[in-house]
Amino acid sequence: MMPEIMDLEATLLGPLVSGRECGDCTACCEALKIETPDFRKPAGTACPHLSAHGCAIHAARPDVCRTWFCGWRRIKTLPNGARPDLSGLMVSLDFNREPRNCLEGISIMIRSLAGRTAFESDMAERILDALCDQLVPVWLNDGARKVLVHPESDVAHYVISGETPPAELSEEVAAWSSRYGMFRP
Repeated sequence: MMPEIMDLEATLLGPLVSGRECGDCTACCEALKIETPDFRKPAGTACPHLSAHGCAIHAARPDVCRTWFCGWRRIKTLPNGARPDLSGLMVSLDFNREPRNCLEGISIMIRSLAGRTAFESDMAERILDALCDQLVPVWLNDGARKVLVHPESDVAHYVISGETPPAELSEEVAAWSSRYGMFRP
């Protein structure tokens, strides 16, 4: 992973939270798509190096596996039960090279590891509460569909379209537009 991406992750999600370790969780080894010069793997497919005891090449694993950490490892406000293997939800910073709108390029993605039902849990609500308080778009992805949940739909509409918002939304739309409006396709 490039140093500027790692810096962006630390800026938007925070540094690693002391005391939070992956433990038995290997959710990222299956859920994520990896496309780096030294390793490629499609999303939803177990890494070929994943064994019953974790990574079979841990000491020699690719750089992306050494430097990437899920949001649970970085976001202090996420509850301990939000660890992906416990909650069924993986939080990560998402980089979309071909975004459909300005709120897709860089965002927080909450992926359901177990289909749509994981989003119906109390833990999903606690995760959303912890994430939806800053100027970073938050998306839910159940593997079949991706839905923007932050900012709210009326604010997102004006940020994406560039249309003039009503007075009661103008300050919030201006804040989001100043950060993401430059990414309008």
